[in-house]
Amino acid sequence: MPLEEGVGPVVQGGLRGFLAKFTVLKGAQRELWLTFLIKLLIYTAYSVTNKTMALWLSKDLGFSDQAAGALVGWVWAPAMTVFTLLAGSLTDAIGLRRTFFLGVAICTVARSVMAVTTNPALALVCGVLPLAVGEALGTPVLLAATRRYSTTAQRSISFSIIYMVMNIAYAAAGWIFDYVRHLDLRVSIGGFEPTTHQQLFIVSLIFEVLLFPTIYFLRSGAEANGNKAVIRQSSANFWIRIGKTVRQSAGDTISIFRRLVGQSGFYRLLVFFLFIGFLKAIFLQMDYVFPKWGDRELGFHAPVGKLSAINSYIIILLVPIVGALTQRFAAYRMVIFGGAICATGVFIMTLPTHWFVPAANSLIGRWLGHGYLGVEGNIHPYYIMTALYLTVFSIGEAFYSPRVYEYAAAIAPPGQEASYSSLAYLPFLVGKLLVGAGGWLLAAFCPEHGPRRSGTMWLIFALAASIAPIGLIVLRPYIRVREAGREQTT
Repeated sequence: MPLEEGVGPVVQGGLRGFLAKFTVLKGAQRELWLTFLIKLLIYTAYSVTNKTMALWLSKDLGFSDQAAGALVGWVWAPAMTVFTLLAGSLTDAIGLRRTFFLGVAICTVARSVMAVTTNPALALVCGVLPLAVGEALGTPVLLAATRRYSTTAQRSISFSIIYMVMNIAYAAAGWIFDYVRHLDLRVSIGGFEPTTHQQLFIVSLIFEVLLFPTIYFLRSGAEANGNKAVIRQSSANFWIRIGKTVRQSAGDTISIFRRLVGQSGFYRLLVFFLFIGFLKAIFLQMDYVFPKWGDRELGFHAPVGKLSAINSYIIILLVPIVGALTQRFAAYRMVIFGGAICATGVFIMTLPTHWFVPAANSLIGRWLGHGYLGVEGNIHPYYIMTALYLTVFSIGEAFYSPRVYEYAAAIAPPGQEASYSSLAYLPFLVGKLLVGAGGWLLAAFCPEHGPRRSGTMWLIFALAASIAPIGLIVLRPYIRVREAGREQTT
C-alpha cells in the first residue's frame, strides 16, 4: 500500500515507549476497530476464492490448464487491479460507508452465482467479472478508512495492524481451504449437490454476508480530525458530489499524468517496477499454480493451504523487525538484497527430491508432515522442499516488499509523492500478467496425466525471479534515482 505521511517521533524509549505505540489505540473510535474486522473478513473471503479459482475453472467448468491460467492471470486478476485504480474517485464521491456496501453487495451476488452454476459463460459474466469489481472497491476503501478513522498519533500503528490483519486473513484462508477440501463433503440441498470448490465459494460467501452487519455500524461522516474523533454530515446532493468528483478526478489525473511523463524519474521507476513484477509473479503463483501442482505431485487435496500459510507467519513476525533494523540502508539496495534471497529460495524447488528424503524422515520432517500438515503415511520430500523455499522466500520478501513502496515515495519530486506511490500497484499487475502463463507451464511440465518434470517448471519460476535482482544490479546506473534524505551510494 502507499506510504503514509510520517508522524512525530515517540519521545519515550525502552519498554514504555514500545507499549505506548499500542496503548495509543485505547481511545480509538469504533470505526477504526470495525475497519480491522472488515479487513479480516474481506481478505479471508478473497484469499479462499483466489486459492480455489484455478481449480474451479478446470474441475467444475472444464477449462484446460492453459485456459484457466489465462483467465485468472489475464482477465480476473488484471481486471481487479484496473478497477482498484478507478475505485478511489467513486469512494470520494459517495463516501466510505456506501462504497463498502456497494462492493460487498456486488461480491455477494457474484459469489452466489459462482457457488451454484457450472455454466462457463454465466459463471464468468455474472460471477468472475462482477467479483473483480466488488473486490476492487474494497482495497482502496480499507486504506482510506484506516487513515480517516485514526488520529495522527494512531495512524502509524493502525497501518501496521492493517498489514498484520491481512496476513492473518491469508493464513486463516489457507487453513479453511485445506479443511473444506479434506472434509470432501457430499451434500444435497434441494437436489443441488455443490462440489468441493463450490463449497469453498459458499464459505467465502458466508464471510461476505457477515460484512453487512459490520459495515452497518459504521457511522456516516465519522472521521478522526487531528487527535479526536468527529462526525461530519454532508449537505451536498449525492449525485452532484459524484459528478463533481468524477470531473475533478479526470482533470487532475490527466494533468498529473502529463507532468509525470515529462520526468526522467518516472520512466526509471516504471523499469524498476517491471523488475519487481517478476518477484510478485512468484508470490501470486502460490494461489494460481501451487494448488494444482500440489494435487498432482503431493496427492489429491494435499494441504497446500497450510503450506502457503508459512509465508504469512514469517511476514507477520519479520517485517517489523527487519524494518527497524534496516532503516539506515537505502531502499534500492534492500530491494536488491531481498530480491536475491527470494530468487535463491525458489531454486530449492529445482533440486533433486531424493536429496531431501533424510530430512523428510527426520524428527522435523515428521513434525511438519504429521503434526502441522496432518499428512498420513510417508512424508513426500516436496513438503520439506516447499517449507524451506517458502521460509527463504518470505525472509527475502520481508526485506524487499515494504521498501518498494518507500522507494517510490522517496524518489518522487516534492508534491508528487502520492502520484509516484500510486504506481506501486504496477508490480502486481505485471506479476498477474506473467503468472497467466502458469497454466502452460503446468500443462507442459506437471500435467494431470502423464510424466511430470516439476523441477523444470520450478527452474523457470526461479530464473524468472532472478530477473529482478540481476536487472536491478545491471541497470542500476540507468534506473536508480537518488532517494530523498539519503546520500547516493553505489
